Amino acid sequence: MLNNQRYSPVSVICLGEILYDLIADQSDRAIEQVTSWTTYAGGAPANVACGLRKLGINSAFIGCVGKDQPGEQLIALLDALGVDTTGVQYHATLPTRQVYVTRDAGGDRHFVGFGGRKTTDFADTALNADLLPENLFKNADYLVMGTLGLAYPLSRRAMQRALELAKIDAVKVLVDINWRPVFWPNLEAAPDIIRDFIAQADLLKCSEEEASWLFGTDTPVRISSQYPNLGAILVTGGAKGCKYHLGENSGTVKAFPGEVVDTTGAGDGFVAGFLARAGLVGDKIEENADLARTAVLLAGGGGAPATRAPGAIASQPTRQQLEEFLAAFDS
Repeated sequence: MLNNQRYSPVSVICLGEILYDLIADQSDRAIEQVTSWTTYAGGAPANVACGLRKLGINSAFIGCVGKDQPGEQLIALLDALGVDTTGVQYHATLPTRQVYVTRDAGGDRHFVGFGGRKTTDFADTALNADLLPENLFKNADYLVMGTLGLAYPLSRRAMQRALELAKIDAVKVLVDINWRPVFWPNLEAAPDIIRDFIAQADLLKCSEEEASWLFGTDTPVRISSQYPNLGAILVTGGAKGCKYHLGENSGTVKAFPGEVVDTTGAGDGFVAGFLARAGLVGDKIEENADLARTAVLLAGGGGAPATRAPGAIASQPTRQQLEEFLAAFDS
């Protein structure tokens, strides 16, 4: 499905948070009942950047971490995977974010807090718009952003600046809603801020719950009527699969069966898998029904393996693992 190319000329910028997920070792317990936690590297944009590199796609990460050991370790991980980290900023006083995550019996995660700190007290909130590396945008094909950074004034301004640079250099923008209420100091302001941001994007990925909350529908073609700027809309439904609307092509792809251990990072693996295919065929993905369906199928293949083991980056598939995973279902 990836045409057996060793490396792709496609280049993707992922902008936003990188952090440590502290995932509860005991499933289906309230935070007060958890007795131990395991630390995993995470943060949706960083997860996508790493997932792309594992699939042989050039990627860059732009974000802000603290001048601390966790920040150094996270960026070292990106460097080891070959992610371009020249756009990383370091904050002198704010620490690198850590978020506590519990899981229910089905493996679905719940973000429950920041170890006693306020959500505003972390380095990712202070991404500086004036320090964005403009040269990265000149050679990029896609810019991937979530919406968590929109919760904070400084990082929101940086994201708006990234949109401006993407427009200047004809870089397509994919927004993954990635709704996490615990990150937002002002929940009431969130919907309008997020909707305004989506109106400036080219591609959208969200869950059924997020779509219903923001748009009043989880049907991609109906979302498209509200946002004609979106050339691609992907609405994921967990075990139900994914509904999509790409150009004039709509459809549904079933989820891959298998035991779910932890859903952390599954959506990010989905985005990486989708862009790994979309980048190879360009605008044809919105014009050809077979190419559209294949891209969504590959997206599911990128996300499903991430649910089979704990953590986000650690459980992402390599190109060979993805091909083997898909081949097992073709046989």
